[in-house]
Amino acid sequence: MNAPLPVVPATPGRAAQMATRVGFLIAGFTLSSWAPLVPFAKARTGLDDAGLGLVLLCLGVGSIAGMLPTGPLAARFGCRLVITCGTLALAAAAPVLASTENVYLLALALAVFGAGLGMVDVAINIQAVIVEKASGRAMMSGFHGLFSVGGIVGAGGAVGLLALGLPPVSVGIFVAVLAITLLVLAWRHLLPYGGHSGGPLFVLPRGFVLFVGVLCFIMFLTEGAVLDWSAVFLVSVRDVEPTIAGIGYAAFSVTMTIGRLTGDAFVSRVGGRRVLLFGGLLSAAGYLVATFAPSVPVAVAGFGLVGLGAANIVPVLFTAAGNHTSMPPSLAVAAITTMGYAGVLAGPAFIGFFAEATSLTVAFVCLSVALVGVALSARAATR
Repeated sequence: MNAPLPVVPATPGRAAQMATRVGFLIAGFTLSSWAPLVPFAKARTGLDDAGLGLVLLCLGVGSIAGMLPTGPLAARFGCRLVITCGTLALAAAAPVLASTENVYLLALALAVFGAGLGMVDVAINIQAVIVEKASGRAMMSGFHGLFSVGGIVGAGGAVGLLALGLPPVSVGIFVAVLAITLLVLAWRHLLPYGGHSGGPLFVLPRGFVLFVGVLCFIMFLTEGAVLDWSAVFLVSVRDVEPTIAGIGYAAFSVTMTIGRLTGDAFVSRVGGRRVLLFGGLLSAAGYLVATFAPSVPVAVAGFGLVGLGAANIVPVLFTAAGNHTSMPPSLAVAAITTMGYAGVLAGPAFIGFFAEATSLTVAFVCLSVALVGVALSARAATR
């Protein structure tokens, strides 16, 4: 009797590309919807700033815990199943985050929320690498652009619902319903595979993938620094009113979103190497402009330059890691995503300690130097 022929997965087409965009949208809007709910969670639980900071660590711990095994799990069971489980975890945790008065339940919900986010983030990036490779053209910037769009939708939608007088729990339910609705719409075209199965559930990054992971750490640290410290810098150094100090991060977000939504054509035209080189230098220059600008509008423009320069660097790095042969794509993407999120989670706290010992100005200058290092790594990262 002849052995059965192996099943060859169908080449992902336009439907899979659209499903990939929806996956990034889910990750972006669910994460950003939590930010407007934080003050309400603090008031309900009665936590002080230090206590809230400790509880918020559960989100980061959950994210890392969800990311670490996701690459091998996606390879064994497919991106579709992992993204489904992650989205259901997000949907289950969101109403709890928006309503609980119990500190321990809040911490648990944050851990579940973080784990779901980590699973979706890694699995959808694995699918993005596969879909982009099948298309034969640059698509990663556009995919990541949908994450940025999701961030605007999530934060704006949550603020809008709260401004209408709806209670926080309504925001949580809205997030859960929308996440599940988008999952249902995309589910059929999420990939039922995710690379080569087999092997351990976690592998330490090595060689080229480790190198790219370090670059991702720097870039995610750059984004986290603008998120957590741009407003503080504008208030403490530029004497901006606290009520409008968020304008620096707003400028960063707008330019990054525009850069990513238009980035695929740009990357195809100039190549990943030049994107890393000139993007890194532009972001470095943006930090220097923001730090030493003679006026507040110029400083805000500097943060905008940071976003514009950084917009397409991470997508190029994800493509480079996913196409390299030193590790399976699923493991490589999981590794660099985890290292990148470590930059978001640990980096801003490190900047705070560094700024306390020196100054926030010196800390921003050091970030500029690190970005120059990314630019100088362009040839090695895209070889």
